[in-house]
Amino acid sequence: MTTMLRWPRTLFARLALILFVGLAAAHAMSYWLIINERREATTGLMLGYLEQDVASSVALLDHLPASERAAWLPKLARRTYDFSLRRGDAGHAPDSELSQRIAASFVKAIGKQYPVTASAVPGHPNRVQAHVTLSDGALLTIDMRPAGLPIPPWLPAVLMLQLGLLALVTWYGVRLATRPLARLADAANRLGPDLKAAPVAESGPLEVARAARAFNAMQQRIADHLDERTQILAAISHDLQTPITRMRMRADMLDDDLQREKMNRDLVEMEMLVRDGVAYARTLHGTSEAPRSVDPDSLLESLVGDYLDAGHTIQLHGKAGAPLVTRPHALRRVLGNLIDNALKYAGSAELHVGAEDGRLTIRVRDHGPGIPDAELDNVMQPFYRLEASRNRDTGGTGLGLAIARQLAQAIDATLSLRNHPDGGLEASLALPAGQR
Repeated sequence: MTTMLRWPRTLFARLALILFVGLAAAHAMSYWLIINERREATTGLMLGYLEQDVASSVALLDHLPASERAAWLPKLARRTYDFSLRRGDAGHAPDSELSQRIAASFVKAIGKQYPVTASAVPGHPNRVQAHVTLSDGALLTIDMRPAGLPIPPWLPAVLMLQLGLLALVTWYGVRLATRPLARLADAANRLGPDLKAAPVAESGPLEVARAARAFNAMQQRIADHLDERTQILAAISHDLQTPITRMRMRADMLDDDLQREKMNRDLVEMEMLVRDGVAYARTLHGTSEAPRSVDPDSLLESLVGDYLDAGHTIQLHGKAGAPLVTRPHALRRVLGNLIDNALKYAGSAELHVGAEDGRLTIRVRDHGPGIPDAELDNVMQPFYRLEASRNRDTGGTGLGLAIARQLAQAIDATLSLRNHPDGGLEASLALPAGQR
């Protein structure tokens, strides 16, 4: 019961529900008021006609000979009441509002000239019988059975049509009002991986248009800031090449082989750190590569073939079996970083490809020592390494997984890590169904 009455979570559903319920309630109230007014008017007409018609009918029957009265009874009968020359049913005092009004009308119309009493018939809340004594002492019973308000057969269909029209107008109005907000939300979701996305349309209600303009300005400022930062890093990287080259030349002139080897290794680490830092900064922009349809099976076979040609141990299991709309170079780089990570710490890698929950999932697994569960999220942070004491040959710069995660976001994919139950680390890259 709690689930059935749960408040909708989306703004569209909430506004649609509020508007439709409010309009339907107002529609129902209007219908109720109109029906009540019509019922009251009909009752007033019925009672007014009753007073005139019954009075004349009783007077007519009173002036007829007793032998002719029975023949006139069917002629004087109406849809809601009839006459009989007998004692009526034993009843009780009228207790409903309508029965009391009918009884009062009988007394008002007939009581001035003839003795009359009125009683309600048991089992019928508004059925009233008037008991009249004519001039010759004969008994006359008037049986009043008020009919309900007649409802045309087409009225229910018209009411349903009106409710359907209310629902349609509500849906269209709410959709028109919330569509700009949906576009703004989509643009906000794209803001992280793609700062070069098209600006949001500055249309719709005034408040939404102002929010869209502010969002576009914010997106441009962020893009300019990151462009500037990347240019600074690229300039630093370029300028560092010259002193690093001079230092390498001087290192080669050292007579001490051990010191020369250490210095060259430090210089290689410096070059790697600068290069990876610039690469990570550039991934914050996403990628300028345009999405296109590719054959993921061919891409994976080519990638695995390159590693096999280089003498690495790598296996490919499963097939995608369907084209994929994505940025192929970014996807290849993500997988390359994951495979490099597996080869670095385990010496081999396995790729498992398949469809799961309507998404293409590519799993890269190794048989290494794995990562403590508490560190699975941390290792995808930039410059984070599990062991600060490990040198660059084993620990790298701490940017490989961070770059992979940034590029995964740029292609609208989800990257996650887990320790495989049978040992080793498994990285899962899931591409959404909308890209297949």
